[in-house]
Amino acid sequence: MECQKWIAKGVNVKYENRKNRNGYKAGALKEGLQKQYVSDCEYVVIFDADFQPDEDFLWRTIPFFLKNPELGLVQARWKFVNADECIMTRIQEMSLDYHFAVEQEVGSSTCEFFGFNGTAGVWKIQAINDAGGWKDRTTVEDMDLAVRASLKGWKFLFVGDVGVKNELPSTYKAYRFQQHRWSCGPANLFRKMTREIMLCEKVSRWKKLYVIYDFFFVRKIVAHWLTFFFYCVVIPAHVMVPEVKLPKLMAIYFPATITILNAACTVRSLHLLVFWILFENVMSLHRSKATIIGLLEANRVNEWVVTEKLGNAMKQKSTSRPSKKPKSRIAERIHVWEIVVGMFLLHCAVYDMLYGKNHFYAYLVLQAGAFFVMGFGYVGTIVPS
Repeated sequence: MECQKWIAKGVNVKYENRKNRNGYKAGALKEGLQKQYVSDCEYVVIFDADFQPDEDFLWRTIPFFLKNPELGLVQARWKFVNADECIMTRIQEMSLDYHFAVEQEVGSSTCEFFGFNGTAGVWKIQAINDAGGWKDRTTVEDMDLAVRASLKGWKFLFVGDVGVKNELPSTYKAYRFQQHRWSCGPANLFRKMTREIMLCEKVSRWKKLYVIYDFFFVRKIVAHWLTFFFYCVVIPAHVMVPEVKLPKLMAIYFPATITILNAACTVRSLHLLVFWILFENVMSLHRSKATIIGLLEANRVNEWVVTEKLGNAMKQKSTSRPSKKPKSRIAERIHVWEIVVGMFLLHCAVYDMLYGKNHFYAYLVLQAGAFFVMGFGYVGTIVPS
């Protein structure tokens, strides 16, 4: 209806959709660029369905291409319309603000490379074609294209002062599916592209090192493993083995400094820092598992579940007919892995209370509580049945 309104005003708008999900998002983008009218276009701008660009978006992004013929991608920042919906969306805002303010900004300014965020970006069509087009070999088609385009010599620019409104997933179930895809896909792409990156002759050794070591290995794999195994395995296990001494510099001060620096990108939520730490430690369990699945190409490596946003979920609930045998809401909300790890942490906390001397139980009790809260589904927005 919106497209028809603008078409009636004489604006050149075309509305296209598909009758299948072949290739998922990569398949849709690839098919879209095969339309006849695309041959008259030089750029393509991509938005997910919940994104709301300002009317001057193209005026603030296209000029960068005109000044730099080697530029293949201009990425805008995300702004969130529902960050205040619940504590889970506030925590997501903190993590994503750090991603854009630090990771994307640093990649853009130092190596002119970063991972395309899949939306709120403008691509030069020639860069897409030079890179071989969209591929559905992983669930991170955006990152896949960005790496391949970079290896062809195209440069990227992140424009942090151009923001596009969008919606964060506010249900825990939707967020878990999203994080599985965002963690499994990069690990699988790392497995597929490491050799190709190393053999590429068009980019410098410094850029190869940055992409392989910093972009993929440290940020997409080691960061998840280190978070989970250190906070949820090493520290609790250390409590059970008092002969092993864990220096406070390593256990408390150094991680706390890094955490505060990460959270400083969202000043308004600094008072939620403890909740952010506990929540991210729980999610590191799933991210670590997802990276292992991606590296080994196990069963769920190509699982693609569209991230459900609350507006769409509520609409579906209001229009769907009630089923004859409704599923148990309790069974849907229970997550076994979180509960098992929570029991392990609680056991270590009780042991430290009785026999320990370093008071690690203060952290372990809180972390166990976070695992139980999320394990029983009491986090995020609950969509009514």
